[in-house]
Amino acid sequence: MNIKRALISVSDKRGIIEFAKKLQERGVEIISTGGTANFLEKNGIKVMKVSELTGFPEILDGRVKTLHPKIFGAILAKFGNKQHMKDLEDNNIKFIDMVVVNLSPFEEKAKKTRNEEKLIECIDIGGVALLRAAAKNYRDVVVLSDPDDYEKVIKSLDDCGDVTLHMRRIFALKAFYRTMKYDAEIHSVLSELFASLDFRKL
Repeated sequence: MNIKRALISVSDKRGIIEFAKKLQERGVEIISTGGTANFLEKNGIKVMKVSELTGFPEILDGRVKTLHPKIFGAILAKFGNKQHMKDLEDNNIKFIDMVVVNLSPFEEKAKKTRNEEKLIECIDIGGVALLRAAAKNYRDVVVLSDPDDYEKVIKSLDDCGDVTLHMRRIFALKAFYRTMKYDAEIHSVLSELFASLDFRKL
């Protein structure tokens, strides 16, 4: 099977336990962050925490977790590119074949409050970067931003040992669409909060 390592970091934990178990049953190593790692471990799933992988702790109250070359190098490297392979080897980095991420629920937070500090703290940085990196490298990395796609992936793995190129492209488009909508929502809410005009007119 071509999927050997998956990074999971989710706010919406719908279906993630079942999905992670099915991945592990198929020999996939699970890497995870903070609250997601604890949630998976409590439900009997063996997890390598990102801090173990990077050798660097999560800092700034969780603002910085995955922003590290051992994560992003593992996601952005192109399989078969000789220079990329050399860079990974020289820096002891192993491929990450799948990224499963959904973002901090800014939209839900904005429905409940217009407190600037609370809204700012709900803006996801690492998750957006992970989705964009994995979607950019969709030929080598499966990016999942929608829990409704988990079963499709398991079925594809069982049918052919991999996730088809067509599915990878669709998942990448979903990820780009999700990050676009996420940033648009942040811009809309903060524009209202800061009493700002549309930025395109400034």
